Amino acid sequence: METCILHLGSNVGNRANHIDLAEIMISKRIGDITAKSKVYETEAWGKTDQDPFYNRAISVLTSRTAEALLEEIHIIESKMGRIRSEKWGPRVIDIDIIFYGQEIINNDHLIIPHSELSNRNFVLTPLMDICPDYIHPIMDKSVTELQAACADQLEVNPIK
Repeated sequence: METCILHLGSNVGNRANHIDLAEIMISKRIGDITAKSKVYETEAWGKTDQDPFYNRAISVLTSRTAEALLEEIHIIESKMGRIRSEKWGPRVIDIDIIFYGQEIINNDHLIIPHSELSNRNFVLTPLMDICPDYIHPIMDKSVTELQAACADQLEVNPIK
């Protein structure tokens, strides 16, 4: 069994329901969710002419390999109606693998740890809720240290 950290995002339709449904599907298809961050709202990053996102980080205990995890994530996203048509475009659900234990993977279809996590407050802030002391296996810095050094100025606001 391995602990993986996933990041969920949605900015189409009922964002809160999409996050909830993704969690249910992850629990059934991938493994036990052992921790959840608060849900946060953030303006779109990268392609900014779209609706704000709801974001959450979750910790999942899984028996799947990282590659099998990615395949299952794509199935969940597809079942929820995600269509990959535009980089950083609007999406019903986006599920990213942020960490997979302490593994480092870099191939044509999978990069772990997520290559942009240290540049995105909308990822780092939810991570602070569930794993502030986790050490990035490449950068050798904690999530807390990564957030303190992050230059991203987008506000990340908790949903009440």
